[in-house]
Amino acid sequence: MGLHESEVRIIEATNPPPRYARGWHCLGLAEPFRDGKPHSMDVFGSRVVIFQDQAGELHVIDGYCPHMGADLGEGTIEGDTVACPFHGWRWGGDGKCKEIPYCTRVPPKARIKSWPTLEENKQLFIWNDPEGNPPDPKVRIPHIPEVFDGNWSDWIWETVRIETNARELIDNVSDMAHFYYVHGARAKSFKNTFDGHTARQIMTGKPRPAADGSNMAEFGGMKVEIDELYSDACYYGPSYMIDYLKSLVSGMEVQAYLINCHVPIDHNSFHLHVGLMVKKIEGLPQDANDQIAQLYAKGNRDGFFQDVHIWKHKRRIDNPLLCEGDGPIYQLRRWYEQFYVDVKDIQPDMVDRFEVVMDLTKANQLWDATEEKEPADA
Repeated sequence: MGLHESEVRIIEATNPPPRYARGWHCLGLAEPFRDGKPHSMDVFGSRVVIFQDQAGELHVIDGYCPHMGADLGEGTIEGDTVACPFHGWRWGGDGKCKEIPYCTRVPPKARIKSWPTLEENKQLFIWNDPEGNPPDPKVRIPHIPEVFDGNWSDWIWETVRIETNARELIDNVSDMAHFYYVHGARAKSFKNTFDGHTARQIMTGKPRPAADGSNMAEFGGMKVEIDELYSDACYYGPSYMIDYLKSLVSGMEVQAYLINCHVPIDHNSFHLHVGLMVKKIEGLPQDANDQIAQLYAKGNRDGFFQDVHIWKHKRRIDNPLLCEGDGPIYQLRRWYEQFYVDVKDIQPDMVDRFEVVMDLTKANQLWDATEEKEPADA
């Protein structure tokens, strides 16, 4: 006899919010936009164009010319303006049409949206706010001094398009168990802190042992011994995460900063930017440090695509069925809601400090038993 429908868990899945999150969103490294050309990018259900003026400042304005709809990214930079490829209308970084080559008078309404921009950590950001308010100074992207001190590698950066809603990515902040089953990383401690516009995850752990019981792991296509893992990952706003990483790799301490950030293309896809910089190990030649940085970057990239594979085959779920060994997914999602409502509608439970240290006793007992059995079965 089958169960009655009232006795089984029914997955609930509503549509994503009809607006895009309020906050700073990273468009990528700033330097590639300084090549003397305009660059189109699909974001927030529309298109923007990024270009540099004569003083070196980057500007972001709406990407379609309101005259006849041409893509400004197909145009040219003329002085401090971007010229439309269709009829030559020239648009400034403030969104105003500065000149129409074949006309003596510019229409008073010849203006398009100019997006507030920020350059930080050698990256370019734009501010999105459905209410049209200017950037809030209290939520400015934090400065990473190590980016500029010469003792670290340059950013190793990659951008990919992901076909899902951005909430799937945010859920990872509190999803302790997936690190073991998806990434092969066993957590020894796991702590979440949500406070204001920040959501932090601090985790210590080690790789899941190989079949022979050793700490050898495949990382970036090479076999290395990893004894310790430390990660302090924090979202600053809805889309930009800085993760400070430290690990013992084949006897060497490796420190890195991982940037995991995204900007929505539409409600069901986003650009994922992954950047990594690694501290140079004193005494090693430059080529060896470069190899370590590339290895570390590839290993982390491979880890992200393990998540991407899951996202491609899962469905949206608004009422996840959780157990005591799961992290505070519902509290995290409540924190995330603050970026999708008007400022006046932000509730205390979205921004008040919430902290939880997970008890991993049961999980580690299970993993100990699993790992003791696996070598014999291999």
